[in-house]
Amino acid sequence: MTLFKYIQSDYNKYRKYGANFFVILFFTQGFWASVQYRVAHYCYNKVTLQPFRFVFKSILFLWQKLIELTTGISIPASTKIGHSFYIGHFGGIIFNKDAILGDNCNVAQNVTIGVSGLDENRGVPIIGNNVYIAANSVIAGKIVIEDDVLIGACSLVTSDVKAGATVVGVPAVEVSQNGSKGYI
Repeated sequence: MTLFKYIQSDYNKYRKYGANFFVILFFTQGFWASVQYRVAHYCYNKVTLQPFRFVFKSILFLWQKLIELTTGISIPASTKIGHSFYIGHFGGIIFNKDAILGDNCNVAQNVTIGVSGLDENRGVPIIGNNVYIAANSVIAGKIVIEDDVLIGACSLVTSDVKAGATVVGVPAVEVSQNGSKGYI
């Protein structure tokens, strides 16, 4: 997909939840962070010629910090996020620079996707498609969250989660196989 198709798919996701163009553009901090990430990620991957790369990375880093201060959402340019990404509420969202999220994922406020573990077990999560991550959740470590997973509010996920599972708690445990259907 091109940069504009990614932005369009994110915009369409916000429209799906009933917001109009004016509200999305001027009042939806999650969309601001998403657009900033898309542009920064595009330049991070496509601009390779020095000194242009340094100039672009510097400008985009400052833009990221402005968005981070304004919205409380930190998504580094090196993070990999699929199409139709949706941030339900602004604030307290932090992604590790090496995190990977699949297509059609929803993230609520105060979510951290970060690094954890020691030695060969140290790493960041790989999150599949159609995953819903509820408020105040932490996903950390070299783990795989498969497709169609629902991560309940206030959960700490530090181990792999199978496709279609619903997990909750600290540490998160599977409570059903209902998954994210109906949440995304």
